Amino acid sequence: MNFIKTSLLLLFFTFLGTAQTTNKTQNPISKAQFIEELIAKMTVEEKLGQLNLPTSGDITTGQANSSDVAKNIKEGKVGGLFNIKSASKIREVQKIAVEQTRLKIPLLFGMDVIHGYETTFPIPLGLSSTWNLSLIERSAQIAAKEASADGINWTFSPMVDISPDPRWGRVSEGSGEDPYLGSQIAKAMVKGYQGTDLSLNSTILACVKHFALYGAPEAGREYNTVDMSRIRMYNDYFPPYKAAVDAGVGSVMASFNEVDGVPATANKWLMTEVLRNQWKFKGFVVTDYTAVQELMEHGIGDFQTVSAAALKAGIEMDMVSGGFLNTLKKSLDEGKVSMQQIDNAVRLILNAKYDLGLFEDPYRYCDLKRNKTDIFTKENRAEARKTAAESFVLLKNDNQLLPLKKAGTIAIVGPLGNNAVNMPGTWSVATKHEMAIPLLKGMQEVLGQSAKVIYAKGSNLTEDAAYEERATMFGKTLNRDSRTKEQLLNEALQIAGQADIIVAALGESSEMSGESSSRTELEIPSVQKELLAALLKTGKPVVLVLFTGRPLVLVEEDKNLSAILNVWFPGTEAGYAIADVLFGDENPSGKLTATFPRSVGQIPIYYSHKNTGRPLTNKEGKFVKFLSNYIDERNEPLYPFGYGLSYTTFKYDNLKVSSPTMTFSDKITVSVDVSNTGNFDGKEVVQLYSRDVVGSVTRPIKELKGFQKIALKKGEKKTVSFELSVGDLKFYDSNLDFVAEPGVFEFFIGTNSDVQQKVSIELVK
Repeated sequence: MNFIKTSLLLLFFTFLGTAQTTNKTQNPISKAQFIEELIAKMTVEEKLGQLNLPTSGDITTGQANSSDVAKNIKEGKVGGLFNIKSASKIREVQKIAVEQTRLKIPLLFGMDVIHGYETTFPIPLGLSSTWNLSLIERSAQIAAKEASADGINWTFSPMVDISPDPRWGRVSEGSGEDPYLGSQIAKAMVKGYQGTDLSLNSTILACVKHFALYGAPEAGREYNTVDMSRIRMYNDYFPPYKAAVDAGVGSVMASFNEVDGVPATANKWLMTEVLRNQWKFKGFVVTDYTAVQELMEHGIGDFQTVSAAALKAGIEMDMVSGGFLNTLKKSLDEGKVSMQQIDNAVRLILNAKYDLGLFEDPYRYCDLKRNKTDIFTKENRAEARKTAAESFVLLKNDNQLLPLKKAGTIAIVGPLGNNAVNMPGTWSVATKHEMAIPLLKGMQEVLGQSAKVIYAKGSNLTEDAAYEERATMFGKTLNRDSRTKEQLLNEALQIAGQADIIVAALGESSEMSGESSSRTELEIPSVQKELLAALLKTGKPVVLVLFTGRPLVLVEEDKNLSAILNVWFPGTEAGYAIADVLFGDENPSGKLTATFPRSVGQIPIYYSHKNTGRPLTNKEGKFVKFLSNYIDERNEPLYPFGYGLSYTTFKYDNLKVSSPTMTFSDKITVSVDVSNTGNFDGKEVVQLYSRDVVGSVTRPIKELKGFQKIALKKGEKKTVSFELSVGDLKFYDSNLDFVAEPGVFEFFIGTNSDVQQKVSIELVK
């Protein structure tokens, strides 16, 4: 009787929207017992409803009860919603779930909170370029605090897909090409979102995506086929996903692409053998948007067949397709899926809701006071400004043209010089884009009365109006100018003639990169290149402020310009942060996390490549017949992984290792002295690389094994040390065993991946 009484009390408290479970009731029961009791009460239809994740559709404030989605919620056909914003609206919808359904199970509310909420931080590729894990974690923490104050309890982030191909537009949403760095960032993001207690109303459930290999589509084309060996999967692509799982991520999103010829959404080896059995993942897996439905286009069956295949592979929640909701009952009746498989999926989703504290208080994320005090605050914007400044990468600075003096007349020229809505970048769905700070406003406010700032657009984004429309979707217009190219250029030259220095604000619009924004050409659009050439002909100093969501081909710009500052898409505080760096209030310290090619023909290009049997060893770019090189281009990139300049200079000396040998139970220390030899205080990312000289399978020429971001005052010197154990030297061999093999290892420490200075050790049994 006590068992029945406790269960009835729990459901009663749920109905009231107050604390009703677990360790806070007078008759506490365990999480597992609570979930099992609830599952036992559910009909098949209610169970399938928990596996269904539709979009919010037609729900509007004050009319939630009359919406089509509300009808499905009342019938127990919805487990969660996404893309619904505002605590008041979400409270209305949650009230339907917990007061107007039979079992009163609360909903999950998800959103693509990718690089901030209303306070938007740099795009993830920019965030990764800080190499500052505490800043990255803090950005996720602020995003969680803001999103949770607006009713959101689940984010579809972090995206940790490794990509060596900048033609793929979604490289903007990841952390670059390196699995070690990507793994560290994955852990930091999960910790930032989820904290140490998911039941706190300032934390939200994270979702690592896209599992797996999404960043390696053939030809760099979105959603395209992926095909690679398993040894490469394990060594180069899997580590960031596993790092997120090890960090306790609560959910995983399946990728659109196929893996070993089977689409990820129906791939049992991937979702069950790797994720569950090998990595011990305990959360739930959600599909990407309509991915179950898309399995039919992949050619593996009709709607009922592919829905059953996804469930049996290890998918728990179906986003938008409705395949689980509408076909699994029939598959169950026909013996094509089992009740155990359905119950297991339901159990994992209910576990997440329990961990979020939704059974205790389904309205814990709907505090209207927090909605007014915790979002887009002065403090959060200050963090975004600081983080953006640290993400910028100084690509060139001949003759110390930068930092600029706060004096004279400065001309801002370019289609991105006075445009707020493009500053937050792609995947900034919760941002109030009109509140972002464009470059013109930022420079004017930072300079005040100390200098004059003038502006001309100079050109449209592209000459092709249709292309510009595709590149400025979702309201991110650049307000295409109806004047001719010549008229725009003449105005720009007139403005430039009045200036002492020209700041050219050029590059991509925010939607030229991101999902479904693959490009075959990676240069700055030709009309902008013509504008830049004309500005250079004035003889005035020109600084290129480059906006981009991916590595671009900048050979001409590197040749002709004295200063290039890559600012990615910096977020809501863009203009202030750019001005801080241009005028030296902040010293740039960003480093590239993705290689910048000299030509699209070099792609895929990445630092940790392997040698061929006929490697090109000269560094002069000279063609040598019958070696591995091009006849029309150099082998090396324009800017290597880890590259980035500062207004000061750093010197590396005294590279050494604590012992020339290391056993499998030992640890060794590799150290170097780093000195600030320039005229400014600055920050440097000290990077440690290794090479396994001889292996049972071929090994990369360099692999990142550690990094430290240090601050050095002018004239200051520090010793930077890295401690390594045998675990840092392991890799997956041809049997997919994680091993370290005896032999010689070389270590390199320097300012980017092109470092040559090295020391060696021998690993012995």
